[in-house]
Amino acid sequence: MTVLYATHPRFLEHSAGPGHPESPARLRAVQLGVQQAGLTDALTPVEPVAADDAELERIHPEAYRRALRSFCAAGGGSLDGDTAVVPASWDAALLAAGAGLEVIRRLQGGEGDAGFCAVRPPGHHALASQAMGFCLFNNVAVAAAALRDQGERVVIIDYDAHHGNGTQDLFWDDPDVFYVSMHEWPQYPGTGGLHEVGVGTGLGTTLNLPFPSHTTGDVYRRSVDEVVVPALAAWRPTWLLISAGFDAHRADPITDLGLTSGDYADLTVALAELVPAGRRLLFLEGGYDLDALVRCTGSVLSALVDDGAYRPEGATSGGPGTEVCDAALNIRGALADGYLQSP
Repeated sequence: MTVLYATHPRFLEHSAGPGHPESPARLRAVQLGVQQAGLTDALTPVEPVAADDAELERIHPEAYRRALRSFCAAGGGSLDGDTAVVPASWDAALLAAGAGLEVIRRLQGGEGDAGFCAVRPPGHHALASQAMGFCLFNNVAVAAAALRDQGERVVIIDYDAHHGNGTQDLFWDDPDVFYVSMHEWPQYPGTGGLHEVGVGTGLGTTLNLPFPSHTTGDVYRRSVDEVVVPALAAWRPTWLLISAGFDAHRADPITDLGLTSGDYADLTVALAELVPAGRRLLFLEGGYDLDALVRCTGSVLSALVDDGAYRPEGATSGGPGTEVCDAALNIRGALADGYLQSP
């Protein structure tokens, strides 16, 4: 399998401040993960192209873009209690939002079977007109909206430990973008409950799996096999985008889930089967233990390249969370039977 790998040195220039968990060291850990997995020569480098106004306008209105650019140009600072920028953050954010678009163009041109965007700042918390949760532009949403406008049916699967509230909100009533999130509950930002399923023509195209602390890989795999795959088999996506957050690893300092890099590899292999080769694209989101980030990156990229030959950690089992699978199955059944209606 040929995997296109998009990153840029300007991503290292974005800083959220000293001691912030979303640091430039994360991208260095990602690159080390590539090297330790022996994948340097197996990946095809792609240089991101900054997203332009028309590409960003599908998700982020002009007033927000103008305000963010001016704030960065004036020297930056804190946008909220978690999110801060420096002057270089504007260019980094444009490249992060454009990385997926460039990889999509290359995939559509037949240059690869899958893509991985090693970008920062991350994106899945960003709302249309609000930065939050370390995120400025919603990178995966920019890519999904572009594909949707080409007539594609796009599934976004988010296995970051934090619910992607921004992505969910942006496609809440959209029948052509299906958002799936597997996250820790309760955890920042406090959204992503089981009964959040979309509204209007988008009813049923949101699927949340809010797991308790210490949930292990066997529960995630059951959720994929019994809930996610059947729901998407009926919906028939044409593209798969993954918000690849690695903060569900059991070593992460700001979450309490129980996954390993082996679990992430298993999930990626299973999810990749949802769509044909050439229509699979992953975006780096969270992951704040640097050693875990090294292992997870290597394992997930190996899952894309050679079905997971590199596995520095085994899969996990025995944790809580099976009741979440059962409840989600009941909700999907109610949707299919017409018992859940849009307000």
